[in-house]
Amino acid sequence: MEEKLNAYPLKFEPNLKTVIWGGGKIRKLKKLADAPDCIGESWELTGVPGQESVVSNGEYAGRDIKSLLGEFGAQVVGLNTYNKYGDMFPIMVKFIDAAKDLSIQVHPDDDFAKRRHQGMGKTELWYIVSAEDNAILYSGFSHKTDENTFRSHIEHSDVVAQLNRFSPRHGDIFYLPAGRVHSIGAGNFIVEIQQSSDITYRIYDFDRIDKNGKKRELHTDLALEAIDFDEYDDYKGHLELDRQGTALIKRCDKFVSELMRVETPMTVDVKSTGSFRILICISGEVEIAGSNGSRERLATCDTVLLPYALDKAVVTPVGGEPAELISVVVE
Repeated sequence: MEEKLNAYPLKFEPNLKTVIWGGGKIRKLKKLADAPDCIGESWELTGVPGQESVVSNGEYAGRDIKSLLGEFGAQVVGLNTYNKYGDMFPIMVKFIDAAKDLSIQVHPDDDFAKRRHQGMGKTELWYIVSAEDNAILYSGFSHKTDENTFRSHIEHSDVVAQLNRFSPRHGDIFYLPAGRVHSIGAGNFIVEIQQSSDITYRIYDFDRIDKNGKKRELHTDLALEAIDFDEYDDYKGHLELDRQGTALIKRCDKFVSELMRVETPMTVDVKSTGSFRILICISGEVEIAGSNGSRERLATCDTVLLPYALDKAVVTPVGGEPAELISVVVE
């Protein structure tokens, strides 16, 4: 018989990734005095095999998300999600701090990832929390191309000129289905919502040298096989809220994300969605009160998982100032 989950807002130990392009914003926002300056990513919540997030609060502190799913199953994520994904948590949430340009890259879809890596594909979404005046990023091709033509551009280090270039600002949204070539430029601080996958094919890395004096590996053949060469008209969106409420950021077949502005106590449903709910705080601070009396504080750059069994929660701003959050569910 399945044990009963003590449902409360679950926080997790951030998995900090130090990389050659990382900066100091994550350390500052999370108040991590002993952390290094070159943190490029904070994996807030993930089910990537071997790197599953570990609970940091309450009764289940020290246990990873896979073990909770193994013991409590659908009480954590909902029956439909559990039947589809089993003990693998399907969503990853990251904060990304790009002090330097990231490589030009692409991710495989589910079929390709399963065939080549026995893993999950990687569709993702960027919400721009902040961007410096000269920040740029790239998403998709700027004109029609094909595999042979693009291979030639890669061989001649002429990749950037083939891509759509954007000057992002707070509130911009970039949806990146698997197969879309992209890159985050220096000066961007981003929330990334994606499938629980760490499969990346590096196409071009600006001829950079790492700390060992070597260029990082490229994955040209795999990338060319994974790339979607079609053109689209939906590369960029924008969403900000100036009053209390919620608004849809993106609905796709992998996740649904919403922007929330909280000025007075707001009730959020969990169980009625048929899913868990993730809350990511991008400004301000809130207290989250579960329908069973559980409570947890969420500050800027914090993330919490509301398990399916929690039913509902009330989100209240702290200190009299509005807070902004991103909500994620799986349909």
